Amino acid sequence: MAGVNKVILVGNLGSDPEVKYLEGDKAVAKLRLATTESYKDRNGNRIDQTEWHDLEMWDGQAKIAEQYLKKGSQIYVEGKIKTDSWQDEQGQNRYRTKIRVLSFTMLGGKPDGAGSNQPSNSQQAYSPKPAATSNTSGSSQDLVLDDSDDDLPF
Repeated sequence: MAGVNKVILVGNLGSDPEVKYLEGDKAVAKLRLATTESYKDRNGNRIDQTEWHDLEMWDGQAKIAEQYLKKGSQIYVEGKIKTDSWQDEQGQNRYRTKIRVLSFTMLGGKPDGAGSNQPSNSQQAYSPKPAATSNTSGSSQDLVLDDSDDDLPF
């Protein structure tokens, strides 16, 4: 049976994206996303619990993030969980879990200092792959296919 590795998050960026350019004009952006859950405890006190997520975006997504996303930007993210492992100087195994972003949508208004070319629309979506169009039952529907970075053993 095949597994499913899908993450959906809506939150706010804790800092501006950190973008690095590699050889061949490849770009990678690292972002920190905060998601906050609110609930009331037994005494009726409101409790806010914030989780921080490390996000990774590549190429076109990274360039869009660099141009338009700023600290405080609210985004909707779809991606998958990836875990990096390595050995430190003392030979200890270390792990870091991050979200590999497959697509994202910018929510809310234009953040202060964002690129001036951004349209006034309050939501913008970005997926790295071209959309394939399916025209069944008379309406067109966008379907984004992503087969990159697949870890399937077959």
